Amino acid sequence: MAGRIRDEDIALVRERTPIADVIGEYLQLRNAGGGSLKGLCPFHDEKSPSFNVTPAKNLYYCLAGETRVLTRDGVRPIRELAGGRHTILTRSATWVEAPFYSFGEQRLMRLTLSRNGQRKEIHATPEHRWFVQAGKDRSKVREVTTEELRPDHRLAYVFPPKKITRTTPSPFGIAHGITFGDGTRHGRGSMAQLDAEKDPALLKWFPNSETSEQGRQILVHHLPGFFKNPPSLEESHSYLYGWLAGYLAADGHVSKDGTVMLNCADRSVLEHVRMVATRLGIGTYGITEQVREGFPGREPSSIFRVHFVNEDLTEEFFLHDAHRSRFSGAEKKFARRGWTVRSVEETDRFEEVFCAVVDEGHAFVLEDNILTGNCFGCGEGGDVISFVQKIDSLSFIEAVESLARQTGITLRYEEGGRSTARRDEGKRRRLLDAHKAAAEYYAERLLTPEAVAARRFLDERGFNRVHAERFGLGFAPAGWENLTTHLRHQGFTDAELIEGGLASQGRRGAYDRFRNRLLWPVREVTGEVVGFGARKLAEEEDGPKYLNSPESPIFHKGRLLYGMDLAKREISRKGEAVIVEGYTDVMACHEAGVTTAVATCGTSFGEDHLKILRRMLLGRSNQGGRVVFTFDGDKAGQKAAVRAFAEEHGFTSETFVAVQPDGLDPCDLRLQHGPQAVADLVDGASPLYEFMIRTIVEGYDLNNAEGRIAALDAAAPVVAGIRDEGVRLTYGKNLDRWLGLMDEAFVLRRVRQHMGRGRARGGADRPRQAAPAPTPDAQEAPYDLRDPSVQRERQALKLAIQYPHLARGFDSLTEEDFTVPQHQAVLRIIRDQGGVSSVADPQHWPIALREAAPNELQRDFVTRLGVEEIEFYGELDQHFAREMLSTIKTHSINRRESNLKSELHRIDQAAQPEEFDRIFADLMRLGQQKRALQEGGVESM
Repeated sequence: MAGRIRDEDIALVRERTPIADVIGEYLQLRNAGGGSLKGLCPFHDEKSPSFNVTPAKNLYYCLAGETRVLTRDGVRPIRELAGGRHTILTRSATWVEAPFYSFGEQRLMRLTLSRNGQRKEIHATPEHRWFVQAGKDRSKVREVTTEELRPDHRLAYVFPPKKITRTTPSPFGIAHGITFGDGTRHGRGSMAQLDAEKDPALLKWFPNSETSEQGRQILVHHLPGFFKNPPSLEESHSYLYGWLAGYLAADGHVSKDGTVMLNCADRSVLEHVRMVATRLGIGTYGITEQVREGFPGREPSSIFRVHFVNEDLTEEFFLHDAHRSRFSGAEKKFARRGWTVRSVEETDRFEEVFCAVVDEGHAFVLEDNILTGNCFGCGEGGDVISFVQKIDSLSFIEAVESLARQTGITLRYEEGGRSTARRDEGKRRRLLDAHKAAAEYYAERLLTPEAVAARRFLDERGFNRVHAERFGLGFAPAGWENLTTHLRHQGFTDAELIEGGLASQGRRGAYDRFRNRLLWPVREVTGEVVGFGARKLAEEEDGPKYLNSPESPIFHKGRLLYGMDLAKREISRKGEAVIVEGYTDVMACHEAGVTTAVATCGTSFGEDHLKILRRMLLGRSNQGGRVVFTFDGDKAGQKAAVRAFAEEHGFTSETFVAVQPDGLDPCDLRLQHGPQAVADLVDGASPLYEFMIRTIVEGYDLNNAEGRIAALDAAAPVVAGIRDEGVRLTYGKNLDRWLGLMDEAFVLRRVRQHMGRGRARGGADRPRQAAPAPTPDAQEAPYDLRDPSVQRERQALKLAIQYPHLARGFDSLTEEDFTVPQHQAVLRIIRDQGGVSSVADPQHWPIALREAAPNELQRDFVTRLGVEEIEFYGELDQHFAREMLSTIKTHSINRRESNLKSELHRIDQAAQPEEFDRIFADLMRLGQQKRALQEGGVESM
């Protein structure tokens, strides 16, 4: 750029550019009275016009409407949410994080609603927006304000997406749910109490468990204590589905008409049930209360009930044959999902009101799945220049220059001289005109007989003439001067064609840069062609497969994104950008409905591309958007994801990665599996941080504690590098779940330690590089003598060597009960000598063990164990020895339980049901061993 545009020229552009005409090119405006115009907001998705333009002032502005809100962490009063960001359900049934604000004191109206015999009231401002069902079949939705609502209006509803279609209930989760509903705490554990007549079929969910009978009850013993607690909402869908199925089998009811319900005297339990159902995409009809008359002398008590939406359940959910039969064979009631308006009334309430700010769909979901709109002013406003800036994602200077060209105004610049500015602008205009003419020429040639190979290329990839015309595709003929000659006849010089990259310099003059190639015009965000991307059509021809325009005064590939001219408005409106790797991938995405897809032009995604997207995604507000990178599932795709991760700090948006495991790019994915597969790929993208953390974790053996700790230390720096405290805390908890450590506090401490190290190096705000995966030949770290478990093992070995007659039960210990390889080696020596039970001469015993040691190091270690003092309190007797050995065995069982639970947590139960059942049975056996240990000591094992 030659310099700063003069202020008087900027004022002239504002004055001479009719704002109504400019905005009218982007949306339809209609008379709103008072000299104003109104249309649908181009910056937000809405059905009722709220975008106002005042031509007399050359200004525009956008205006857009309380109660308990459905959040991913439970139903919360909206005033408790104000001032923070919370994950809520949107109009498209997706979970997004959105801020909640107070909007001052306003007048309130009262809505009375009903559904399936239930009634509720909601208070909202008169201007708050709602969505009502419309059309003969009520398949459409239209927007109305509170004061426009009428009796019998049916409100639109949104339920979370169903997660159980391909999910098999977890057997471990089922056992948990049955015990939670029909069980009791027993010591440190729990016990299921089943009815001998009604529940015998439920016994199969407790394999290898000890049972007994007491009257009509079948008691299942030695179950985990946490079975009497509700499950964490972060458990897998399979586990939650199993728990809910088990709880329904224990405490639920299916009526003769097929109604499925759960009853409980504790409302909070049913609130948790509703959240479990929400996580699984199972609809519920709220919680109702029934007051029961008490016995004489006792107060009445409440019983609470929740109904499930039958359509969201499957027969597999029902563990009792009677329940399943009633569910599948009866006509089901309570099928209505939406609420009906009964009355809308004025009130005397004038108080503080609250709302969420949700970009997607301009709406969010309240308790009981009621869809409601935003009631806020979105903050958009400005003049014609700022409108063009935001709608086309241009800088201020680019917007002024674009409007000046449209109105014929010659701009002057403060620096570089007036003549220089005119000369530079003139040159740019000439090059743009040449590229426009070239694009038209190439598009015409694509329809000729000689372009049959180009059309075949497109046809093989599922594209037709309509697609080619939409994206402006063209064909460069095989000759050397076809385009050059054509543009010469239109008055362009060879020097201009060479400088613009349309031609190359040869010994005899200029010749066509692109020959016998399929071409994609590359446009600036304004829609002007500035270059081309080309693919050769015959593999035997010379030259690279892909060829792009060279750097020129108008083509800077590091600052261009292919498809941005088509995607810019959708990116700005949706707050989402999808980055793909090729031009045909952009076409495939757009044809699949992913109209926010763009691609780089023959270069890696870099800082300048970041600036373009940042400006576009943040053009409306101070909130970021969603950026999705698509990569192949091979090593090259993994490396590309790592590069994106290195650049992630440049985004204020949320960054995601969509990896197709079979290696198909979006173009081939659309061709082989249809357009929906492309949309599903983007919708199923994982957050970039999650992708990186999971990639690191997958490089470690998570079947043992050492591997899990190593994976933790490798992934913790990545979590520590997350600047947002709430996001960092969430990923810390997720890391604990992915590793199967089941100790959130420990993981979060580890993350904080790495944060401290980063600050000490002055790099707290820089993303940390992922630690490499361990190599097979990595040396084992020395054990810590201060570790209590190591000290206990050493004490046990000293006891077995020095006082074998006290160490009854030592021979029941195995190598699995010791954590230190050196200790395991001594155990093998003792076992090879017949064990402590075979010792006839205690004085000669240490000498025999030393002589049996296979090498000098182990002989020295046995000698030390034979002479070191045994630390004990009270008397060194059989009671002390038994307690110490029992403790070692208990800790060993705990470690194995932890490993099995970790493995169970990570396993795909639907894909590996036999492995899941095996682990579950092993867990039950370990629980029985621990119980026997507590009752009889190590000698009973």
